[in-house]
Amino acid sequence: MIAGTKAGPGLGYRFRLQMDLKRSRITVTGGSGFLGTHVVEELRSRGCTEVFVPRKADFDLVRREGCEKLFRETRPEILIHLAAKVGGIGANRENPGTFFYENLMMGAQLLEEARIQGIAKFVTIGTVCAYPKFTRVPFREDDLWEGYPEETNAPYGIAKKALLVQGQAYRQQFGMNAIYVLPVNLYGPRDHFDPSVSHVIPALIKKFEDAIEASSPFVEVWGTGTASREFLFVEDAARGIVDAAEKYDRPEPVNLGAGFEISMRDLAELLQKLSGFKGELRFDPTKPDGQPRRCLDTSRAEAMFGFKARVSFEEGLKRTIEWYRNNKNSAR
Repeated sequence: MIAGTKAGPGLGYRFRLQMDLKRSRITVTGGSGFLGTHVVEELRSRGCTEVFVPRKADFDLVRREGCEKLFRETRPEILIHLAAKVGGIGANRENPGTFFYENLMMGAQLLEEARIQGIAKFVTIGTVCAYPKFTRVPFREDDLWEGYPEETNAPYGIAKKALLVQGQAYRQQFGMNAIYVLPVNLYGPRDHFDPSVSHVIPALIKKFEDAIEASSPFVEVWGTGTASREFLFVEDAARGIVDAAEKYDRPEPVNLGAGFEISMRDLAELLQKLSGFKGELRFDPTKPDGQPRRCLDTSRAEAMFGFKARVSFEEGLKRTIEWYRNNKNSAR
């Protein structure tokens, strides 16, 4: 449902003032995943009662017929597309073709079916991996096309970036309310702790916990420790995505971040302290660092829909460690 419209400045589309989420049927692809469960909780906390979470077993979104079935059975007015084939550096290096194909096909076919069905809004969740390898810090949304992404995750990043182009094209030609939200690296409770797919924070938390249990004298950390990252607590990310779904209606991508960066060495030392591991840290420079630096300019999100991160980094890490300790068996 739309709470009012006004014409855009001669660009062939219309700016909708605000979506009435409470009165809308909302489908969240990937809604049973790490970020998705938090987005669904955020929607329901705001009074949304018609929120549908399609299961992969029932809807193969890599196939066109799976996308058609999703629209036929859930009949969304708003679709938040979180479903993705994801993983850390190792998984991206081993499966570049799969990461490219599945992410591109899911998003492209869902957008096309959304256009055919004439839904009120489509929210694509992008990735910080879409930015060029040597982007100026902090990353501004206008820098997305200034170079090629970091090689280890370029296929994934380019597949997701193609969906930005598709959404902008559909907005221009068909007046479709398609937006593109670009979160930085996420962490928090319910993250993926399986070493084959986990990102750096859950991977390190698991390493420290395993080392404590086994009384190991050291923990190995990939890379040189010099690369830097920005991290956003998953509950903040979910709030920002729902804010964008409600209030943002422009063709430009919009960053979601916390506005800071930390080196991998400092991150490992902080997690070592918070976990209580007393052994040695050993960095392995034969393993890849990935992109040299990541830190986002988040001024557009603050200006467009008032988003700012609320959870401090140390508090978020403590809550993530606590969750893992309480759910260690299921997380593995």
